[in-house]
Amino acid sequence: MSPATRTVTRSPEPHLADSHDLIRVHGARVNNLKDISVELPKRRLTVFTGVSGSGKSSLVFATIAAESQRMINETYSAFVQGFMPTLARPDVDVLEGLTTAIIVDQERMGSDPRSTVGTATDANAMLRILFSRLGKPHIGSPNAYSFNTPSVRASGAITVERGNSKTVTASFSRLGGMCPRCEGRGSVTDFDLTQLYDDTKSLNGGALTIPGYSVDGWFGRIFSGCGFFDPDKPIRAFTKKQLHDLLYKEPTKIKVDGINLTYEGLIPKIQKSMLAKDVDSLQPHIRAFVERAITFTTCPECDGTRLSAEARSSRIGTVNIADACAMQISDLAEWVRDLDEPSVAPLLTTLRHTLDSFVEIGLGYLSLDRPSGTLSGGEAQRTKMIRHLGSSLTDITYVFDEPTAGLHPHDIQQMNELLLRLRDKGNTVLVVEHKPETIVIADHIVDLGPGAGTGGGTVCFEGTVEGLRASDTITGRHFDDRATVKETVREHTGTLEIRGASANNLRDVDVDIPLGVLVVVTGVAGSGKSSLVHGSIPAGDDVVSIDQGAIRGSRRSNPATYTGMLDPIRKAFAKANGVKPALFSANSEGACPTCNGAGVIYTDLAMMAGVASVCEECEGKRFLASVLDYHFGDRDISQVLAMSVAEAEEFFGSGETRIPAAHKILERLADVGLGYLTLGQPLTTLSGGERQRLKLATHLGEKGGIYVLDEPTTGLHLADVEQLLGLLDRIVDSGKSVIVVEHHQAVMAHADWIIDLGPGAGHDGGRIIFEGTPADLVADHTTLTGKYLAAYIGK
Repeated sequence: MSPATRTVTRSPEPHLADSHDLIRVHGARVNNLKDISVELPKRRLTVFTGVSGSGKSSLVFATIAAESQRMINETYSAFVQGFMPTLARPDVDVLEGLTTAIIVDQERMGSDPRSTVGTATDANAMLRILFSRLGKPHIGSPNAYSFNTPSVRASGAITVERGNSKTVTASFSRLGGMCPRCEGRGSVTDFDLTQLYDDTKSLNGGALTIPGYSVDGWFGRIFSGCGFFDPDKPIRAFTKKQLHDLLYKEPTKIKVDGINLTYEGLIPKIQKSMLAKDVDSLQPHIRAFVERAITFTTCPECDGTRLSAEARSSRIGTVNIADACAMQISDLAEWVRDLDEPSVAPLLTTLRHTLDSFVEIGLGYLSLDRPSGTLSGGEAQRTKMIRHLGSSLTDITYVFDEPTAGLHPHDIQQMNELLLRLRDKGNTVLVVEHKPETIVIADHIVDLGPGAGTGGGTVCFEGTVEGLRASDTITGRHFDDRATVKETVREHTGTLEIRGASANNLRDVDVDIPLGVLVVVTGVAGSGKSSLVHGSIPAGDDVVSIDQGAIRGSRRSNPATYTGMLDPIRKAFAKANGVKPALFSANSEGACPTCNGAGVIYTDLAMMAGVASVCEECEGKRFLASVLDYHFGDRDISQVLAMSVAEAEEFFGSGETRIPAAHKILERLADVGLGYLTLGQPLTTLSGGERQRLKLATHLGEKGGIYVLDEPTTGLHLADVEQLLGLLDRIVDSGKSVIVVEHHQAVMAHADWIIDLGPGAGHDGGRIIFEGTPADLVADHTTLTGKYLAAYIGK
């Protein structure tokens, strides 16, 4: 039978394999989940809604996605598992029907200076191969175009045994694309020597002002025994050679008191110990020193391109690889589309698809040389999506954490189409989301609540969008809420003048930002909002700038320690019991000796995955048993740390347990919508929006006159946005100015003044296209923001 006439008959009987069309969760108790059970349809788009802290992430990320990843990891050998993160089994009775889960979250990408948008998405790798094939002059393999690959030259002898032994001298060289001056970083460091030492003093007299460089320990012995200079002589009396040896000498073996040691100049030592790490990961006092003593300037040799002269000399037409990486991705996609070379046709097809995916997902305004650490949480999440858009895999579970974060209403429609495209390829798409524009496209909705923290953790509704609208849940009641434009706006009390702003894509912008009012800066993603606000408003004593960046701290840090609230609480415990405050610190004398106050014990199993288990001695309470015998009111210190902010606000607000200093901080935390957080919750578990609101609560007591916020509604439920707007009003009414970068229409409608940037993103943006009141913006139908705001309020 020929293929043209072949017929295929399918059995009308449903196959048993097709019956597994649900993900079943029974008895989930992770974090605040209260023994809940849900059934999620596969190959459908399910949206999880509920107020902040209701348990959405606990169900989606910490239960479903975590168990899927744990089970996949267990299929690898014990040796391979040793290189993977430790994943404990979630606290759940039954999980059935799981498929491979791919988590696309908002975690910022690593801020390593050598990580860029291009290296994070494989686009750079494809460009390097393209230039190694088509670049003129030809300079070598793809490594010759990589700013992460140094040039290496070596020679030696090789013994070849073939009959009689004979020795062959061979040389080896590899041409890398790394700029030798800046080592692929694009910037070089200059040291302010006055910040390293006081030249009027001697080394033994305490001349060094570098953190950790004390002459009381080994440094003193090395300086005394090296013989390169006199440690008792003031540094300004050193000869040129002695000063050079102190600052720049290469590692040299020395012997001090019979012990072999290595002497190295101060500057190379600082470069290795401090500058080789990400500045943000350093301890606060060391970071302050680095920011004070070291300036980073564009590398004069590569002009910031990170590439060697050879890599920059090779061109396709008139474009070298540095030019290609510096182009806006939408322009680069056009340039690649114009290349027609049959020898690399498959490569060009793949590269075009990758670059088109950037444009399609709303990131066409980025460039491949943009450092990945500078991307916002939303941009990082969309960048991670790139590799999945063209994937041939199906029957995958994709898990998204607020994919609309940082998106203008105009861009949300594009994101919705991408989510539906992933679903239509036969994948299960699970989305944690607050925006009604995305909730309405769901096939299935799970609404958690009714409240946050201990007041949440139950399923309030499960079903369709129409069913949610008709339900009496918080989400259902607020689903069709629409803000109204204020009839009267506040009068400004002054202006903040910005002249000639040209950071990133800003086009010599002049703008007067009114003070004493609520100002909203808006525009499509990439239009220049953050560049204008963070790049042009000078940071000073009067400006409090609060972003969504990670809070610096370890897994021992929590809201109580970060806000300083724990200090008055510890003192109150100490005073009530007649003991030292240090006993009530899990990082000091009161810590459980078995787990060192961590509450869990981390066990390293060599090449197998390590295990984190609750400490049996303190049962996870972190303190010595004797410390838990001391009470304040009727609570011990571990019970206080287990309280939610709302509970603690009541506990410390009146009666014998009243602590005004702690209560004031708790009021601020409740004000910013964090009443559900527990005082002892590790900071590493907070979302970007929660981190920003925690910073806002901490800064509310400061004296700054101008507050700059970056999308404070991220992670906020529709019902919580009203509370945030009330807080912003109170800040303004207290005589301060608030400038908010925001896309949420309710915040725009509530503003006194709106500055709209655009009209597009990247080089199509960077201009002020509207300034005025929200009512004026609605009346002006020429801008995208105006059209969407008018539609939102029903005008």
